[in-house]
Formats: sequence, structure tokens, C-alpha cells
Amino acid sequence: MSVERATPEGALGPPDVDESTAPKSRKRELKGKGLRTRRTLLDAAEEVFGTLGYYDASIVKITESAGVAQGTFYLYFASKLEVFEEVVADLNQRVRHAMSEAARGATTRLEAERLGFGGFFRFTAEHPALYRVIRQAEFVSPRAMRSHYETIIKNYVPFLSEAMASGEIASVDPAVLAWSLTAVGEAIGLRWIVWNESHEMPPEIFDEMMLVIARMLGTGEAKHS
Repeated sequence: MSVERATPEGALGPPDVDESTAPKSRKRELKGKGLRTRRTLLDAAEEVFGTLGYYDASIVKITESAGVAQGTFYLYFASKLEVFEEVVADLNQRVRHAMSEAARGATTRLEAERLGFGGFFRFTAEHPALYRVIRQAEFVSPRAMRSHYETIIKNYVPFLSEAMASGEIASVDPAVLAWSLTAVGEAIGLRWIVWNESHEMPPEIFDEMMLVIARMLGTGEAKHS
């Protein structure tokens, strides 16, 4: 079916960050070395939280991993909890960006889902801390976990609604569909990437997942790649 509308921007929508739900930390204009140092600290925190878990992680271990003095940490973050929440928000933005970039150029909603979830699975394979950090957030910072999922859904719903309005996919509650598709992708990624020793999505599993998604969208059967 030919659809004349805006090109889908990925399974989870555009990669912008909703600053209203981001942690209220010591945000300020950073340039050059400051931006690079903050990025280094976030990457180190992602690795430490993903490897050790929140409660065994420490600011000392984060700064050691980042290769900076402990005092430097406090120029950017006030506490371990704050940097953890920033890692959650950062992973959220980056995974949505990866999906949007992967789906760029898609001409149908189903194609956007296939390409977008492909981007999600590649990001998951490269950043195993994504699952570990988000699951820890349920206990460490429920608000950060809720913000993570609500930001995803908020950016997902308009694209599904647009496809429903054009008759491209079945008309259902777009929020319920968004949550359902997110749950499918997350569960499949957990089983076949996080728990898979090769950390790669088997092509046959991806194809089977797309058959399920095509039926959820009401578009019939997806073609195997």
C-alpha cells in the first residue's frame, strides 16, 4: 500500500530528549573539554553500573574507570544517584537515536518497525548495560525508570496514530499498541541478545518477531529478510 505522508523516523520516534523529564542536575552550558569529560564520566558510570550494579558501584570506581580525579566528578554530578539517573536518561536518548537513524528512509510503518528494531538490537548488543541499568532503576530510582519508558511511549504514539489515521495499520488504542510493541522488542532482546552467548540476534528469530509485529499492526504477514 502506497502511503503519502512523512517518512517514519524509527520505531520509537525522533531522538530528541524531553528535558522536562530529565534529572535536574547541575546542567549548565559545557563546551570542549567540559563536554568530553562529562561524556567520559557517563561512559564510565554506564560500565560500572552495568558490571557491578548500583549498590556495589562507587564514585571512586567511576572516576578510576574514567581516568579522572575524584574531585572532578563533583564538577558535573552531585552524587552517585544523580549520575545513575543521568546514565538512564543518556541511554534513553542514545537508543532512540540509534533506532531513528536505523529507520531513516523507511516508507511504511512496518518497514520502520523492522529497521528500528534492528537498530535497537544492535545497540543492545553493543551496550549490554542498557538492560541492567534500566532494571536496576526499578529499585534505585523508580522515577528514572518511569521517565525512560514514558519518553519512549510519548515519542512512539504519534507515529502509530499517523499510520492508523492513514489506514496503513489497524485502528486500536495507540498507547496500548506502543506499550505492547515495546514489550515485545524488549523481551526478545533480553532472551536472544542479553542471554545469548554470541550477543547477536539470530536472523530467523528476528523474522519470526516481525511476523508477530505485522499481525499486531494488522498489516498481514511480514516478508522474511
